[in-house]
Amino acid sequence: MEHYTMNLKLKIWRQANRDAKGAFRNYEVSGISSEMSFLEMIDVLNEKLIENGDDPVAFDHDCREGICGMCSMYINGRPHGPWEGTTTCQLHMRAFHDGDTIVIEPWRANSFPVIKDLVVDRSAFDRIIQAGGYISVNTGNAVDGNAIPIPKDKADASFAAAACIGCGACVAACKNSSAMLFLSAKVTHLALLPQGIPEHDSRVKDMVERMDKEGFGACSNTTACESVCPKEIKMTNIAYLNKEYLLATLNNK
Repeated sequence: MEHYTMNLKLKIWRQANRDAKGAFRNYEVSGISSEMSFLEMIDVLNEKLIENGDDPVAFDHDCREGICGMCSMYINGRPHGPWEGTTTCQLHMRAFHDGDTIVIEPWRANSFPVIKDLVVDRSAFDRIIQAGGYISVNTGNAVDGNAIPIPKDKADASFAAAACIGCGACVAACKNSSAMLFLSAKVTHLALLPQGIPEHDSRVKDMVERMDKEGFGACSNTTACESVCPKEIKMTNIAYLNKEYLLATLNNK
């Protein structure tokens, strides 16, 4: 693959804190390698800002390997940028061209308030998980992996749902800021396994209730969430969640 360098114009959202009024600011970076990751490009910008005595751009990151989901940014109108099935940290600068203008924003959702610049507070997701995203186990040694037989189709579906990294791209892309794709992945992951049976009904009801309390919107089946999910979680999980919720409601009449 051909390696090249580029000069870019960046239009980045800057916001000092939750209560401050944010605005876009324009920057320029030069000599950016096509093989850099998107976050490395911002590192270059921040080094330049620090050298000039300016405040660097705040953004979330941790693993930089597409695992943790912290690198949440709206890039040119799309969560995580132009590549499908890719987190921001795994997006490489060869996705852009010399002279491009790149617009970078934080997630836009009332349930994800901006902390600073591109960093948002996604603790609402944590509270949804705390409401029921767990299973009951006895203390002691871990149970042998082969002790509980699980049909392969259910194991595969559970594993696919468990791939959700909770980045919030689904919420950011949805016109209603719905968290249904995230929630459905977490519910499906556990509901398909025998270990998830004890909290089967309470889990889905409590997690849906918590989601509503956090102010996330309703799903309107536009599939925007699925199209931007870096782990390609499918909307079929939302259908499964709706079924689980209906059955849980009927079982607890």
